[in-house]
Amino acid sequence: MAGLTLILGGARSGKSSYAEKLAAEMGRRVLYIATAEAGDEEMAARIEVHRQSRPAHWRTLEASRDIGRALRALPEQPQVLLLDCLTLLVSNVLLAQEAEPETVIDAAVQKEIESLITAQSHLDIPLIIVSNEVGLGLVPPYPLGRVYRDILGRANQRLAAEASKVIFMVAGLPMTVKEEG
Repeated sequence: MAGLTLILGGARSGKSSYAEKLAAEMGRRVLYIATAEAGDEEMAARIEVHRQSRPAHWRTLEASRDIGRALRALPEQPQVLLLDCLTLLVSNVLLAQEAEPETVIDAAVQKEIESLITAQSHLDIPLIIVSNEVGLGLVPPYPLGRVYRDILGRANQRLAAEASKVIFMVAGLPMTVKEEG
């Protein structure tokens, strides 16, 4: 199976820029998987800045959930997949089911991850996933924030265990945490 690279870091640590550089080095036919939803004008503006910054020849798949299914339905195979970001994907799953117990939401996130990994293994191409490391800051003061932090932390652990390479970004500098092969 082609490699899975997980890029973790805090806000504005350089995760996305590094991931985009890495994807460009891996192949010309990049499929950028965007998980953000434009819930307000500020987010819509951020999404537009991201769109404009990507190379014009990259394809974009906008998918807030069910990414594995969307990948299995691709009409043309890319050379590399770049998912930016897991943080928003987990948020999307959480908000769609926030009335459910944490165990149900966590299971839905793990199912999403399993579907993504399965789709990547069938495509047999590299997958780069960007995610925030949210466990280094303060404990969120409200229950939904704590549930989110815990579920994202477990999702990051699951992907890090599966990944052949894990990079932790600090102030724009990549630090290799794990590298197999």
